[in-house]
Amino acid sequence: MTAVTSPISAMRAGLNAETLEPERDAELSQDDPLRALNDLADHGEGKKRSGRNASSITDQLKNAIESGVYKKGSQLPPERDLAESFGAARSTVRRALDRLERAGFISRKVGSGTFVNWSAGLDALEDISDAVSPLQLVEMRFAIEPYMTELAVQHATRQELKAMEELLDRLEALEHDKDAFSKWDAEFHLSLAEASRNPLIVFFYKQINEVRLHAQWDMQKEKTLHPARIATYNDQHREIFNALCERDAETAKGLIREHLTLARNDLIHNQSD
Repeated sequence: MTAVTSPISAMRAGLNAETLEPERDAELSQDDPLRALNDLADHGEGKKRSGRNASSITDQLKNAIESGVYKKGSQLPPERDLAESFGAARSTVRRALDRLERAGFISRKVGSGTFVNWSAGLDALEDISDAVSPLQLVEMRFAIEPYMTELAVQHATRQELKAMEELLDRLEALEHDKDAFSKWDAEFHLSLAEASRNPLIVFFYKQINEVRLHAQWDMQKEKTLHPARIATYNDQHREIFNALCERDAETAKGLIREHLTLARNDLIHNQSD
């Protein structure tokens, strides 16, 4: 029986397209999801961006989903198998899966596993993550979030407001955890999009979160998310939430603009350093 080679081992061995058997590999990919990842690492960007960090694992899994190795509705290998294959800690794999879940690529069901949400119908969309700067992304958020927030004021249910408050309680306990704060910050803003009752807004906001998976955001996070700044962002989140509860659309829109202005100013300051 042919031994299964982990993605990291395959890259270290310097395998290339000439050493693989495409037809046989295609058959194996159907039966062995981890082998499919190995093939992807050999042929694609996994070889260029080898590594055991969460960003690298996110990129390789995302590529596997977009390339059709994992179809919509299919199940990913368990965390422990992914960790062994990538040569990474399970906590690192878990962070990568968190990022994919925030971007709408996967969903996780307790007791059942991790399943692909991404549809092949998105193939026509160009992946522009590499071309969009953090500042350009904030500009996009200025175009969407004020009106998105106004719609959330109009349509948010009591259950949604309760869920938002629980998100804020979680965020306010994370002043010293940049990664966790970034994750739940994205969830809070996505909850505003979902409360807008506009599926197109939700779709675009998931694309925004996908762009935020890019490695350049990791650098910005390291520069920006110190405890004092996280506390300020949390204060702004709470004020936005209070305006939603009071059904005050104008105040909510003004507060989200202030929030985005602070984020933009932080990015500009980081670029000048």
